[in-house]
Amino acid sequence: MKIGVPSKGRLMEQTFDWFGARGLTMHKSADGREYAGSVAGADDVELVLLSAGEIPSELAAGRIHLGVTGTDLIREKLADWPTQVVELVPLGFGEADLVVAVPQVWIDVDTLDDLDAAAAAFRAAHGHRLRIATKYHRLVRDFMALHGVADYQLVDSQGATEGTVKNLTAEAIADITSSGETLRANHLKVLSDGLILQSQATLYAARTADWTMAAAILDTLAPRLGFVPEDRLFRS
Repeated sequence: MKIGVPSKGRLMEQTFDWFGARGLTMHKSADGREYAGSVAGADDVELVLLSAGEIPSELAAGRIHLGVTGTDLIREKLADWPTQVVELVPLGFGEADLVVAVPQVWIDVDTLDDLDAAAAAFRAAHGHRLRIATKYHRLVRDFMALHGVADYQLVDSQGATEGTVKNLTAEAIADITSSGETLRANHLKVLSDGLILQSQATLYAARTADWTMAAAILDTLAPRLGFVPEDRLFRS
């Protein structure tokens, strides 16, 4: 059975700690292979180190059986995620909110209805749609449609999204935040009803993986990892 885990940083360390506390000790490969590792404490379990952003697609393709990644990445990258992966257990770290934020100086914009009105006024005044910088295009589009916000366009931002308003490449943003300090430092405020998603690191199982041999391993690990395997969910 293959388990995909984030390959670097705090998220990798916390994932290693979480599994270690449950009797599975994970290590990066000692031979210098960046994306390989080992698991002690369980037979026939292989560690695959990937970027958190790669894990959803690897799960969807069935190339790994289990994977640790953020709720936000699963729901952004997999259009119909419940048909592709099974959410097994939240891990209790990597917690952050995906939110819509606007400049603090927009004193009359506090809600999505206010943003919709401001967007219409912006288009009338400037001749183009209000720009919202984000890397979460699917989630933001769905959220805006649900709340009737129409006169906007998404601007792709894969880093330093909070700075796009200051740099005049967007008028608002939709991004992940944990403490909100970076937003405040960039003179941005979260809309009162602008919470799109609460995210955290979560253990997922791939529906399309070959569970012929791995099913028995999963049954053995499930009590230690804190979930009950269900045959109908991901057995081939």
